[in-house]
This record gives sequence, structure tokens and C-alpha cells, in this order.
Amino acid sequence: MLKPWYGERLAGLQQVMVSRGTHPDTVTGAGVVFGVLAGIAIAMLPAGWAALVVGPLLAARLAAANLDGSLARATGQQSRRGAVLNEVGDRVAELAVLAGCLAVAPAWLVLLAMLGASAPSWIALAGAATGAPRANGGPVGKTERCLLITVAAALPGAASLILVLIGAGSAVTALKRARDLTR
Repeated sequence: MLKPWYGERLAGLQQVMVSRGTHPDTVTGAGVVFGVLAGIAIAMLPAGWAALVVGPLLAARLAAANLDGSLARATGQQSRRGAVLNEVGDRVAELAVLAGCLAVAPAWLVLLAMLGASAPSWIALAGAATGAPRANGGPVGKTERCLLITVAAALPGAASLILVLIGAGSAVTALKRARDLTR
């Protein structure tokens, strides 16, 4: 829901990256680093204050996740290797952020949120493997999960509830994508 809006705001940055010859794999790698740092911030920074670091790091992670593919297309650098690197990088970054929540919520709940958060991408990739267009959309996609995690970093007492929202909302998103792909 928020992804198209956010993507539109990155057009100028993409043009700068194209003009400077930035490689899409560099952007993918930066996105992973931002996700890992956000996870560390959740785990290590004082309750509430973590959001001041996590929010900007996740905004940068989302920017990288939006820009790597569009940069590859704009510069003619699309490749299978880059597509795989992009998908693996996205999962690693998201799982690293959620792993940081182990410091503020029960492990079983964090693991369920990790599973739920991965499901929409699995469905989208399964559909793409059949030749269908990449499925997007749903109430809790990557952008919404990043926003929710930032709220969890701001309100650590609400982290468990937010992880439930991430897991359940991601499951609904996966089901919506599966339904859209099988119509």
C-alpha cells in the first residue's frame, strides 16, 4: 500500500545514482547493512530511543530495496544473479531487523513474525516461477512492516502486539497474493 508512494519519492535519487554509475549490487548490499544495523539498534539501544535510529535506517533499507531493481533496469544491468542477490538480500535484511526484536519480545513470537513476514515474498516468488507477474500488494508488505517495527522500537512495551500484527498482517498479505495469482 505504501510502496508505490515511497517509490515515487525516490525518482530523483535514482537519477543521481544513474548519473554517478552506482551499481545495483552496491545498493542491494547497502540495504542489507541498513537492515542489520536496525536490528542491532533495536537490541542494543535504550527502550524508546532506538526508534530515532531504527526509523531512518529502515527508511534507507526501503530506499535501497526500491532502488536496486529500478537502477538495474534503468542502466541495463538486469541479471539473474542480481535478481537472486536482491531477493536474498531483502530476506536477510528483514530477518536481521526482526532478530533485533529478540531483545524486546519472546523468541517464539519473533520467530512467528519472521515466518509470517517471509510468506508474502515466498508467494510472489512462487507465482513468478510459474511465469506470472510479480505479485505485490496487501495490507502488510515490506514498507508497512518497516513502519510497524519502527513503532515497536519507539514503544517497546507494545513490541509483542506489533509482532502479532506483523505476523498476522503478513499472512493476510500472502493469502491475498496467492488468491490474486490463482485467479
